[in-house]
Amino acid sequence: MAETLASTRRPKRGRPPRPRESDFVTGEEFEDEEEGEDHAEAADGLAPPRSKRKREASAAAAAALEDLTLIDIVKHNGRLISHAAKRLVEDYESNPKSVLFQILTMLFEACGARHDIYASDLHEAAVDDIVFKLAELARKGLVDDNYSSKRKDLKNFKENLVTFWDSLVLECQNGPLFDDNLFTTIKDYVVAISCTPPRVYRQVASLVGLQLVTSFISVAKTLSGQRETTQRQLNAEKKRKSDGPAVESLNKRLSITHENITYLEESMRKIFSGLFMHRYRDVDPEIRMLCIKSLGIWVVSYPSLFLQDIYLKYLGWTLNDKNAGVRRTSILALQSLYDVDDNIPSLGLFTERFYSRMIQLADDIDISVAVPAIGLIKQLLRHQLLSDDDLGPLYDLLIDEPPMIRRAIGELVYDHLIAQNCKTPSVARDGDNESSEIHISRMLHILREFSDDPVLSSYVIDDIWDDMKAMKDWKCIISMLLDVTPIAELTDMDGTNLVRMLRASAKKAVGERIVPATDIRKMYYNKSQKEILENSKSDITNALMKRYPQLLRKYLPDKAKISPLIDMMMLLKLEMYSLKRQEQNFKAAIDLIVDAFFKHGDKDTLRSCIKVIASCCMKCQADLLDYAENKLKTLEDELVLKVKTAIKEVEAGDDEYSLLVNLKRLHELQLSKPVKNDGLFEDMYRILSHLREMDNEVKSFLLINMFLEVAWCLHAIDVENPSETSIDGLQSKQKALFEQLYYFLVVLSNYQKEGRSTTVLSCRVCIITAEMWCLFKKSKYSSTKLKNLGYLPQLDVVQKFWKLCEQQLNISDDTEDEDANEEYIEDTNRDAVMIAAAKLLLADTVSKDYLGPEIVSHYVSHGASTTEIIKHLITALKKNANSDIAALFFEALRREHVGSCW
Repeated sequence: MAETLASTRRPKRGRPPRPRESDFVTGEEFEDEEEGEDHAEAADGLAPPRSKRKREASAAAAAALEDLTLIDIVKHNGRLISHAAKRLVEDYESNPKSVLFQILTMLFEACGARHDIYASDLHEAAVDDIVFKLAELARKGLVDDNYSSKRKDLKNFKENLVTFWDSLVLECQNGPLFDDNLFTTIKDYVVAISCTPPRVYRQVASLVGLQLVTSFISVAKTLSGQRETTQRQLNAEKKRKSDGPAVESLNKRLSITHENITYLEESMRKIFSGLFMHRYRDVDPEIRMLCIKSLGIWVVSYPSLFLQDIYLKYLGWTLNDKNAGVRRTSILALQSLYDVDDNIPSLGLFTERFYSRMIQLADDIDISVAVPAIGLIKQLLRHQLLSDDDLGPLYDLLIDEPPMIRRAIGELVYDHLIAQNCKTPSVARDGDNESSEIHISRMLHILREFSDDPVLSSYVIDDIWDDMKAMKDWKCIISMLLDVTPIAELTDMDGTNLVRMLRASAKKAVGERIVPATDIRKMYYNKSQKEILENSKSDITNALMKRYPQLLRKYLPDKAKISPLIDMMMLLKLEMYSLKRQEQNFKAAIDLIVDAFFKHGDKDTLRSCIKVIASCCMKCQADLLDYAENKLKTLEDELVLKVKTAIKEVEAGDDEYSLLVNLKRLHELQLSKPVKNDGLFEDMYRILSHLREMDNEVKSFLLINMFLEVAWCLHAIDVENPSETSIDGLQSKQKALFEQLYYFLVVLSNYQKEGRSTTVLSCRVCIITAEMWCLFKKSKYSSTKLKNLGYLPQLDVVQKFWKLCEQQLNISDDTEDEDANEEYIEDTNRDAVMIAAAKLLLADTVSKDYLGPEIVSHYVSHGASTTEIIKHLITALKKNANSDIAALFFEALRREHVGSCW
């Protein structure tokens, strides 16, 4: 059995009686005792008398130490560690062998070995023999894993073990540390145990050995300070030209201090070569992390020894470690190293050797590695250790998916390219000494690289927004757009990017997302956050209120700029127009938005105009509300008139462009509200029936507008008390639309066989047909007063429908379609067709016996997105008790086999 501390203590005079357990004092009282002992002695050479409470605390600590072994203290009584270390040093003077045995016994037991080694064994056997016995115990399973244990009473084991060795070294710095016996033996055992096969032995020994070096550094730094002080005193004495006993004493003290520092440094080297050089590549990643973390601490805290390439190379090598935790630890160690300006001159060769790997880690597969790697690159830039050419691959990460990586790259881009803090370290981080216009100009220079893709521009803005205050300088951005005293004239591309930046920045400021989020949950804000967002909205409104009509007027003809400018109206506090008596500016803005609606025909601008005017009709009050509603009504009437006029012009043989543009406008308007008209549906039906050679895009917009009118008519019917007139009118429109759809189901299939391009129209016909069948599903109306509206398609019609759908699925992505419109490509592609067909099955609109196997037979035949749609369909059908999935799969396999044979 291991000897206890009490068994080797020398007797003390006046020992107080052993206190009861209830008399034990707290850790705070122990701390008070320690503080009292550290006080300087009085001028007469006597220490001040201690209070009764402190004497009791000392007695309690002494009594507690009597019954506890060192391993018990480390495991369960961390507050007694400093007292135990002091007692060991005291006892070492009279019985060094016993103290050495206690310390080594604690080391063995910390490793978990259930040993039967006695003091005599340690004195007689070699280190290797003892360590071999310990390894044999592990091989037999006689080991307790204290290091990785989840037991609650061992949760502080690692921390206490480190504290013990640190306290022991510090207590020994005035004696046993340099006697060439105690710590020499301890080092031998620690290094030997760290090289044994049992993992827990290596873990504990590595922790102890690395902590010894860290503690040696603390002592060495203290001695270095003493050496400098002694050297200054010696130099002062020599200047007095006196060679008396003072100089001799100082020389002796200087020599001893230097010898002690040299001894400690040699001890550090031995542990490094005996332990670190083997364990930094240990199979256990936790040991590797521990080694690299410790090396980072050593280099920063004791650069005179460790700031050399022979040590730094290990930090560089572990940047390639297969474990993400080790790579991250190495990066964090390097960050602390590059953070000290005095270290930079010594890091030149290391940086030149490993900088390319540091840059590569910015795109590491593990986010916890990539983010600190980007921070490390920022430090290299700050010290001008990287060139701009080295950063090319990093800028691609601005549009990388993980938000944390994008955010870190955005911070780097802001510091290096916009605020240029990396190039001029004296500049403040927020760049307040430079104007917002300069920062915005630099940002526009970056956005030129992404001008062709507004989505990518949004990603870049989102990444940099938090750091760049100039992006919230609304007055500056507006002044630049209006060319008010510009530093440099904006190009057309810069103007477009600046408008996009204004809209994106304003959306961010009021709490909206400008890029898709990985977390689709709704964002919730507390009271203070909501107040900040409201204040931001007020600031934007104040800045734009008077100048908004000027911006709209200036950029009204510009398709690329007008849409995001119109969107800005959605972000304003409209009630402020009344509070600030700016009603005329509001009306001027609405008038200009209506003008934009009739001036442009692109989807984004039309949708923005309708969305803004409709929003004003809901949010405004009093006169402003009346004005917005009247404008919307006027817009509706004028649009209906334009469509009717355009239909007559086409029937008379004129160009179809005016009809197409006004049908697009009508489509966008009908997406948000019903359009009241007299005979417009009949006019669209007539031209569609009579002029079969019209452009396919015109036909598709005629069909979608007819469908929207049918849907709004159905929505307007009172289900409980429908009028005969409304039902008859809807039935008539329903019949007319089905007639046109069924005509195109047949004709378009034949056109595609002939090689004629009809992709857009075919997709529209498939989707509208499916929507109509779902809208008027017979079972939905069978027990209502609207049963006459119920509709069930015949099998031959469903077969024609699927035939046309199948043709769209089989069209290659590389096939060009001259009549394709990129604006509506998301509404008219194979995925939209497959979704429409799957919807028919899920809604039980048509029989699953035919359409179900047909859809499933196309599984994995048309790309990942279509496969995913069918997978979700199958999952939904499995949840339906009425679905015979086995029969569906069998029939799908049969049809696929028959089709492949043909």
